[in-house]
Amino acid sequence: MIRAAVEADLPKVAEIYEEILALEERTGVTTTNWQRGKYPTRDDARQALEAGTLYVMEEEGDLFGCVNLNGEQLPEYDAIPRSFAAGRDQVMVIHTLCISPRWAGRGKAREFVDFCEEEARRQGKTVMRLDTWVQNTPANSLYPKLGYRLAGKTMFHFMGFVWEELNCYERVL
Repeated sequence: MIRAAVEADLPKVAEIYEEILALEERTGVTTTNWQRGKYPTRDDARQALEAGTLYVMEEEGDLFGCVNLNGEQLPEYDAIPRSFAAGRDQVMVIHTLCISPRWAGRGKAREFVDFCEEEARRQGKTVMRLDTWVQNTPANSLYPKLGYRLAGKTMFHFMGFVWEELNCYERVL
């Protein structure tokens, strides 16, 4: 089940972030380029919750996925050549979609993206956009399979603390 998050979900959302960071540390394979204590944090999740844009996924009493779904496009998005013209009010953006490593490989990310697209359509949006680190192999493999077009890549000064090159994807809804 996917639903809007509530206050009581915040500890579990923060736990998902930590599970992903711990897996990267344990395996030495970094796919997110996240930094513990800087992004994503419980405070980031709280901000999304307060904005009404945080959604969670759960089954069998286990909350294992989360996403921040809103229309916020980072300024660097303006450097990306777009195939699908849309006014800012027509665009929905997927931010920080993550699935706990405990649930990896079960198609849950695909299911979450489907939900995001349906929610965007419900809100009258016509284009979905997102970005992901160029070395995020799982995401860079998933999104093209789901019909997303790589619009381009550019350097982002993410949250003002790290420079990173991100692939930017888009899809007409």
